[in-house]
Amino acid sequence: MTTDAPQLACPIQRVQTLTGDPAWQVCGYDRVKKLFTDPRLGRSHPTPETAARTTASPFFGAPLGNFETEPADNARMRELLNPFFAPRAMRALQPQVEAYTAELLDEMAANGSPADLHEALAVPLPLLVISELLGVPYDDRGMIREWTAGLFDKYDAAKASRAGAEWFLYCKELVERKRKEPGPGVLSKLCEVEDISDDVIATLALGLLLAGHETSVVEIGLGTLALLRQPDQWQLLVRRPELVPQAVEELLRVHKSTGFARYARTDLVIEGVEVKTGELLLLDVDSANHDPTVYTDSRKVDILRQQGAHLGFGYGPRYCLGAPLARVELQAVFGQLTQRFPTLRLDADPETLPRRDDVATSGLLSLPVAW
Repeated sequence: MTTDAPQLACPIQRVQTLTGDPAWQVCGYDRVKKLFTDPRLGRSHPTPETAARTTASPFFGAPLGNFETEPADNARMRELLNPFFAPRAMRALQPQVEAYTAELLDEMAANGSPADLHEALAVPLPLLVISELLGVPYDDRGMIREWTAGLFDKYDAAKASRAGAEWFLYCKELVERKRKEPGPGVLSKLCEVEDISDDVIATLALGLLLAGHETSVVEIGLGTLALLRQPDQWQLLVRRPELVPQAVEELLRVHKSTGFARYARTDLVIEGVEVKTGELLLLDVDSANHDPTVYTDSRKVDILRQQGAHLGFGYGPRYCLGAPLARVELQAVFGQLTQRFPTLRLDADPETLPRRDDVATSGLLSLPVAW
């Protein structure tokens, strides 16, 4: 997205996406939060082949779903998956997440200082957890990471299409195996549901594998970086580990978020601006999470902050299903990191750390630390 206007210069303004398509950028906490629940907005488009795009990726830059049935399809999907990702289910998974975190940190400690926290913890932990939860072979993690990078590629549509096709076939084979040899995990449970095809389960599996690990990979890296750049906040967590859940929410808030893409399902008016059916809106969560009318000194990490719930996971009927899982993982990470490595520090200039600028998630490629 490109615009020279200040982020909160106006509540809704015309911008261009990476693909050069026109879009409406909507800013501000209250406004973005309200639009998340507006039934006149959706992810699908009446003529998807002509729709404005956010990136070149056919999976994360274009409309998703069937325009005629989108609300019902979304409700059905959430009905199927909610039980597996509800807070209660995640609390049951928490001991395993804590154990995986401890094992990875044991290995990092054994290898000694310095270390790359990205490779030692941020990448393997979410993959271990989502593999356990879904019933997917962890040994396939290399392919999953490669497909993830392909699907999220903002510029190479052919690469994204190949990754999507290969990953879907992989998931289809997984579902066929689960049909024949059920085991623990969400995929086997989905195979027990009546009137759900292998293609639908494979599509859900792909989405869960992708969203269920990539966001946490990014947040572990950026959250650790944010804390280590403010050593007073790191030391506060060392002294007061009971603040970890609150710290996780603050780190999720302060992380620069991309806009949530929505398409107008009908003509509507936002702040006096006429938006036509099919036009693209970008709900600017970054402006919402740093709205100066809601948050004081909004770009600063303050784990004691009590101002407003962030919108990093969205809001309303499309609130991220994986939010409880991400919270369990992040709480395990920052709870154990601060207690086991109280002297942890960055081992490189934070301004020179390499990032994945070619993918939509824009996470770190490495995070050198020492202790």
